[in-house]
Amino acid sequence: MNVDIHEILADVQANWILYLSMPFVAATIGYFTKIVAIRMMFKPLEFVGKPPLFGWQGIVPRRAATMASIACDLMMERLLKPEDVFNKLDPHRVAEEIRDPLIRSVEDITREVAAEYQPGLWESSPESVKRLVIQRIQKEAPHMVELIMEDIKNNIDRVFDLKDMVVNALVRDKELLNRVFLEAGHVEFKFIARSGIYFGFIIGCLQAVAWALTHNIWVMPLFGLFTGWFTDWLALKMIFNPKQPVRYLGLFEWQGLFLRRRKQVSARYGELVASEIVTPAAVIEAILKGPLSDRLFGLVQKQVQRTMDEQAGLAKPLVVFAVGSTKYQEMKRSVSEKVMQYLPETLSHMEAYAEEAMDLKTLLVGKMQELSEEEFEGLLRPAFQQDEWILITVGALLGFLVGELQVHVMLHFAVHV
Repeated sequence: MNVDIHEILADVQANWILYLSMPFVAATIGYFTKIVAIRMMFKPLEFVGKPPLFGWQGIVPRRAATMASIACDLMMERLLKPEDVFNKLDPHRVAEEIRDPLIRSVEDITREVAAEYQPGLWESSPESVKRLVIQRIQKEAPHMVELIMEDIKNNIDRVFDLKDMVVNALVRDKELLNRVFLEAGHVEFKFIARSGIYFGFIIGCLQAVAWALTHNIWVMPLFGLFTGWFTDWLALKMIFNPKQPVRYLGLFEWQGLFLRRRKQVSARYGELVASEIVTPAAVIEAILKGPLSDRLFGLVQKQVQRTMDEQAGLAKPLVVFAVGSTKYQEMKRSVSEKVMQYLPETLSHMEAYAEEAMDLKTLLVGKMQELSEEEFEGLLRPAFQQDEWILITVGALLGFLVGELQVHVMLHFAVHV
């Protein structure tokens, strides 16, 4: 191909606005495709359009169960185990924290059960006798709570499913799942958007040279496609690679941006998990209402029955005779059920102490500092790995369409110059 440098210079001089605009248009393409790609990762929370093909749901919300499971697997494998949640709780301190509401609930439970199983005897008893019975059970109640707490700590894997709690919380609240990734990687997402400008501008300079040499109508859309694809691909690579700092050309050093920020990420991630996911309230609810709650009921029932039998003491045969053996067993089970009903409200009074004692944020941050580069990358990488090719493809197609529009604008401009 013969290149007439004078013709090229004359064309550039005549259409300098067009040539000058190419890097800026390419930078705009790079930035715009990144913004669209990031938004498509997280929005909308629910499918919009006509399923299954015509429409879109954010990649993270669409794969909420998978995303949450991956995040939880890493969390449980290296960061947090069920025993970590309870080992720092002192059963005696727990009993002290809930003593007042516990005493109130014990009185209510005693009156309800007594009125149900021995209505005549209970109603006819003097108030002083009723109060003596209630006070005797109330006195023993804190010790029973300590024993239940010890049972929970010794059987934590049988009564508390940490993974189920975390996954359900994130699947149920897709906005929270988005925040886990967005807040952990907010600097990286800004970098992706800004990188589109820088890389796009450089590619736009090359595009201007290619257009000057060829005036081929395919230059614009193909360079637009390349800008959308390459800038997406390169930005993702620069976030996670290289794992260790590497000096390039002896001029500058680079380490994957996410890995370089592990201290800041650890602090925010630990705070988010401790304050919004693995909270004392959520843990209590998971134990009382989760998939393993039946086993907790078994522990509570064992301690309630032990306490009732001890309190009955020498009078137990008379109590059994008065209500009947079958009814006595039913009564003990009824007490256990009512204790379980009252537990959520009663245990809510220990949340402040539990948060202070567990100190999950400090625990998580410390353990995150011990993660290898590959494990640390796993905190954010799942958000990109799932359907990553779709994001890059969309970026490329958007770049192609903008490039095609750019051709028509240039040809229109050339005709009227």
